[in-house]
Amino acid sequence: MNQKTKYSFLQLLVIFTFLLRSTASFSMNAYVTVTYFNESSNYTETETCECGVYGLASPVDNAMGVVGIPRNGNHQACDYNTEFTNTDKPWIALIERGNCTFSEKIQAASRSNADAVVIYNSPETGNQTIQMANFGAGDIVAIMIGNLKGTKILQSIQRGIQVTMVIEVGKKHGPWVNHYSIFFVSVSFFIITAATVGYFIFYSARRLRNARAQSRKQRQLKADAKKAIGRLQLRTLKQGDKVLLLL
Repeated sequence: MNQKTKYSFLQLLVIFTFLLRSTASFSMNAYVTVTYFNESSNYTETETCECGVYGLASPVDNAMGVVGIPRNGNHQACDYNTEFTNTDKPWIALIERGNCTFSEKIQAASRSNADAVVIYNSPETGNQTIQMANFGAGDIVAIMIGNLKGTKILQSIQRGIQVTMVIEVGKKHGPWVNHYSIFFVSVSFFIITAATVGYFIFYSARRLRNARAQSRKQRQLKADAKKAIGRLQLRTLKQGDKVLLLL
């Protein structure tokens, strides 16, 4: 393998590595501690789980406060002028996923001076979470929790129970790769592999063609040399020839 071939193979390897890394990112989990306080019965219940995932553009930081939900019944907070049940700092906005971007939801809560935003996943997703693409939402802590967890908090607040939440930095998990990323990596790997194999087939065929051409040329030269030698006249020199006198 010559220097040019090695350089081309290295280029393909670098491209594949870039494609692989561009489809994977590390997700940062969050510990979520939720406290339910029922004033009428003076009953307190506390739950803690590592069930939150920080958004891609979210500061990885701690936050705490009383949880507030949208007042207008639209739990997805897609209205620019969304109002919340609680805005006394410190407070955390609880919003359902859907109908608008993550950034729009977070911005709606940020306009009401929320200290953090918790978005719970869509119905029928259980406690599954994703890493939100919340770019352009500002410098505010934003995490996602599962639908079951978020629905429980929502219903508790609707029943008049005060809910307080503490968000703490959890563990880093990765690489996080979704189904689209796996498909993209697979297609990219197939394309790069096919390109690499095609290049080496072309390179080998060109070398074979050059070797055959050189071999034919050598055989032709040998044949021409034999013909030239065959055309030479054989002459027997005798004593007294002028050629001998010149020597």
